[in-house]
Amino acid sequence: MRQLAWVALLFGLLVGCASQAPRESGRYDQDQDAAPILTPAVMERLANLPNPQVLDLVPSSRGNPPTYNVWGKDYQVLSTSEGYSEEGNASWYGTKFHGRLTSSGEPFDMFTLTAAHRSLQIPVFARVTNLANGKSTIVRINDRGPFHSNRIIDLSFAAAVKLDFHEAGTARVRVETISEKTQKYLVDVGNFSDLQQARLAKGQLSATSGVEVDVVRTQGTSMYRLRIGPMVSGAPIERLRALVATLGLGRVIISAVDY
Repeated sequence: MRQLAWVALLFGLLVGCASQAPRESGRYDQDQDAAPILTPAVMERLANLPNPQVLDLVPSSRGNPPTYNVWGKDYQVLSTSEGYSEEGNASWYGTKFHGRLTSSGEPFDMFTLTAAHRSLQIPVFARVTNLANGKSTIVRINDRGPFHSNRIIDLSFAAAVKLDFHEAGTARVRVETISEKTQKYLVDVGNFSDLQQARLAKGQLSATSGVEVDVVRTQGTSMYRLRIGPMVSGAPIERLRALVATLGLGRVIISAVDY
């Protein structure tokens, strides 16, 4: 049974990271990885994906062996992901592996902000910064790879779009793990067409919450929102969310702050 378990684990590691897995007959529908069909609407949606809310997650029961071997090379999973920071090359994976299982057992979705890493515990959140243009995004690492010596992380296609290297294919990046304790968020509230209405809502929310509230214009529109933060996750945001619901001020959007 133990031998079968290790076979299953190795299979998960190999199928997980898209751009690295060896091809097996009948296993994939296409020989080479590729981007999805990119309409202007798709590109706009991917470029504006909000960063995920960072949570301190329990390591998965799958994909976290102390050591594992791929293509004759041994790899070691770190005992902790706290404080990890590294610079190196990043690549992305897309249609060839979309819907396939990752090493954590979750289906790979190229339209979400995820990534594969050889040694960090999964799942874990990391901030990835493109060193060429300064753009950054937050990804949830839930997969193993890349198994090329000149790359340190394999990003979903969506993450590559946010970092603006989806056309180049690779980029030099910085990868930094982040935790619920250190990540901060902006909280946007409502959607107002009238500036005076937004200012009245600001006064109402500020008076009842005791926090500083700003009125901001939604980019590319004539609409306004209330903005609070940056603030830490957890109880403060949940209290604010409940208060907004009680006041009937509309939708709450939480987005992680890039540094």
